[in-house]
Amino acid sequence: MEKNCLREILIDQKEVFQNRTGLIERDVPLDSFMKTSQVVVITGVRRCGKSSLMFLIKEALDLKENEFCYCNFDDERITACPTLLNDIYTLHLEMYRTEPVFFFDEIQEVPGWEKFVNRMYEQGRKVYLTGSNARLLSSEISTVLTGRNKVLELMPFSFSEYLRMERRVYQMNRLSAKQRSLLLNDLNAYLESGGFPLVVKEKDPEIVHALFQDILYRDIVVRYRLTNVDEIRQIALYLASNIGKLFSYSSLQAVAGLKSSSSVKNYLDYYRASYLFYYVRKFDYSLKKQMMNSRKVYAVDNSIPNRLGFRFTGNRGRLLENALFLELKRRGCDVWYFSGKNECDFLIREHMRVVEAIQVSYELSADNCRREIDGLTEAMHTFDIPKGTLIVFDALRYQAELPGEISVVSASEWLLMKKG
Repeated sequence: MEKNCLREILIDQKEVFQNRTGLIERDVPLDSFMKTSQVVVITGVRRCGKSSLMFLIKEALDLKENEFCYCNFDDERITACPTLLNDIYTLHLEMYRTEPVFFFDEIQEVPGWEKFVNRMYEQGRKVYLTGSNARLLSSEISTVLTGRNKVLELMPFSFSEYLRMERRVYQMNRLSAKQRSLLLNDLNAYLESGGFPLVVKEKDPEIVHALFQDILYRDIVVRYRLTNVDEIRQIALYLASNIGKLFSYSSLQAVAGLKSSSSVKNYLDYYRASYLFYYVRKFDYSLKKQMMNSRKVYAVDNSIPNRLGFRFTGNRGRLLENALFLELKRRGCDVWYFSGKNECDFLIREHMRVVEAIQVSYELSADNCRREIDGLTEAMHTFDIPKGTLIVFDALRYQAELPGEISVVSASEWLLMKKG
C-alpha cells in the first residue's frame, strides 16, 4: 500500500479505537492474558465484542498512544499483502519512535500474518490478535505458533453481562416479589434478543439479519470460494429452526436436495469454523458410536434462531435450552447429550467420567413432568451420578413431586451463578 494512505488509515483507526465508550466489563479473567508473554488470540463470532475486549485490555495495561499499534484489517481501504504488517510496524516506529504493543483486528485477512507475529514474539514484542474464523486461525497457530499462543474464545453477552449492559442489579438472595418479576422479564427479553452487544445496545433485532448475511457470505462463501449459496443458506436456516434437536447428514442432505453427504459435512464444518453453530454428540464410551450417532445443534446466540428460524411450538423451551448450553460453553464444560430409553439434555464430562446431568424444561406440567424426570434419572443411574439438576424458567411455578436426588433451579439463578 502507498505509505501516506496507510498512515492516514492507521491514524483514523486509532482515533476510533481510542474513543470507544459505554463498554462493560466482560466476565473474562483478563489477568492471565495480560501477564502472559505469549501471543494472545481473541477469537469468536463476528460482532461479539472482540475489539471492545482488546480496548479494555489496552486500558488495563495503561498504554499511552505512542505505546501501542492498532489496525483493523476488516477495512475496505486496506489492501492486504505479505508486507503489510511490517509496513505498519515501520510506520509506527517512524511516527512514535517507540516499540509498540500490537493490537490487530481480524488478522486472518492478512496473508502470512503468522510469520510476522512469530518474528515479533521472538523479539519479545507483545501481540494481541482477533479473528472470526476458527479453522484458519487454529491451522496457522498449530503450525507456527505452537506453545507460543494463548487463545481466548469470546461469545456474545452472557445473561450477567446483558444485565450489566442494561444497568440492572439483583441481589439473588434478597429478591422481593417485584424484583423477581422484573428479573423474569429481563430473562425473557434476553432469551429473545440474545447477547450480541450491538443488538442489545440498539434494541434492534433486525441487525441480526445483516450479521447473519456477513457470517454467511464473508466468513463462509467468500472465504471458501463456494458457489452453492442457496444450499449454504438453506441448511443454515434449517439448523436455526431446529436448535436443540437431533440431525444427521442424511436428514440435511434431504433438506437441501444434495447428492453427496460429503458436501453436508463440509457445510457443517464451515458453520462451526465461523462460530455460527455448535454440535453436541451423544455420550458413548465407544468413539465409533460417538461418530455415528446423530448430533444436536445449538446456535451461537439466541437471536439467530429467534429472528431467522421458523417459528415453532415450544419456541421458548428451545431458546432456554440454547441459552443454557451457551452458558455451559462459557464455563468451559465438556458437553454431551444422553439418549437411552429416555433422553437427558446435557451430560458434563470431566476427563473420561460423566459428573453431572442436567435437564432443561421451560415449565413442568402434568404433560411433561414424567418425561423430564425419567430422562434425568435414567442418565443419573447410568453414570452413577448422585444428584441431578432440572432447570426451569421459574422454579416457583411448578407443581410436581420430584425424587429427592433431583434439585429444581430457576434458569435466572443458574445463569447468574458464579463460575467455578
